[in-house]
Amino acid sequence: MWREVVEKFEGFPSQRKVIELLLERGFQVSSEGKVVSGGIEIPHTQIANEIGVDRRVVDMTVKRILKEPELKRIFGNIRSLAFLSDVAPLLGLSVVIIHPTDAKKRGILGEVATLIARRGISIRQAVSDDPYLVDDPKLTIITDKKIPGELIEEIGRIRNVKGVQIHPPR
Repeated sequence: MWREVVEKFEGFPSQRKVIELLLERGFQVSSEGKVVSGGIEIPHTQIANEIGVDRRVVDMTVKRILKEPELKRIFGNIRSLAFLSDVAPLLGLSVVIIHPTDAKKRGILGEVATLIARRGISIRQAVSDDPYLVDDPKLTIITDKKIPGELIEEIGRIRNVKGVQIHPPR
């Protein structure tokens, strides 16, 4: 799905940068042509500065989104997520980052969740990068307690897992 959205901007590299930022951050486009996160408006100039394009590119991209019903529906309903990865250690939570050999393969999240649950550890958050939006997608699992070394080894043996990183609570 995301690939199709991004491909609509194939001949427009600057507008594609805008689309990628909107998707990455979960920013919506309101029916009034504003870029928003919930009820907070993000000025087009700030978006333009962030990705190194002219503000008018953001304006044109937003207008294009509003003209195409499918894009309007997607960007009118997308939501951002409070990703705990960077603050998890400060909250006493562990972070496990799984690097797949092929993120488009099915079952990695299910297998990892099963192994973690068998150890009596709760998953507080699981975030999987979309392989169509991210060059090096990974699966990030936030758990309520420290992950034992043996479990990391088990996760590393799952088919389609090429590496595992861990960030224990502080």
